[in-house]
Amino acid sequence: MALDGLSALAILILPLSIAMAVMHNRLWDIDLLINRTLVYGLLSLMLGLVYLGGVLVLQEAIAGLSGGAGSSLATVATTMLLAALFTPLRRRIQLMIDLRFYRRRYNAEQAVARLGNALRSEVDLNRITDHLVEVVQETVQPETVWVWLRENPAAQDRFAGGD
Repeated sequence: MALDGLSALAILILPLSIAMAVMHNRLWDIDLLINRTLVYGLLSLMLGLVYLGGVLVLQEAIAGLSGGAGSSLATVATTMLLAALFTPLRRRIQLMIDLRFYRRRYNAEQAVARLGNALRSEVDLNRITDHLVEVVQETVQPETVWVWLRENPAAQDRFAGGD
């Protein structure tokens, strides 16, 4: 009876201690920790399954072709495959996690990328300002947006004397 009460107390104390640790150590960016945990947990699981499956399949294939054991060759070939798959698979999983759980950040990154593409080809100051205001409204979502353009007297003098 006392053991049941003690275990129930321990179960209730665990979330409380985690919350206290987050507050005490100022772990406000715990979402980054969760993000990395999801990405690298899924990545480890997928790479482990690919490694296990690759070694088993390649050992059987090599043993069937050569009539002997090819465990070293299968291990080396699978390891090289994992080394080639690591970065693309990590990027794909990161994108999947961002789209699923961090949609607002993903949308903001996409909006800034679109602004960068628009600024590369645009020369009209009014259109650049419009693009900038659209991106700020989409990403930050303020109540009002003002753009202040400071005049550069040195640049006006340089261009005024040209004609």
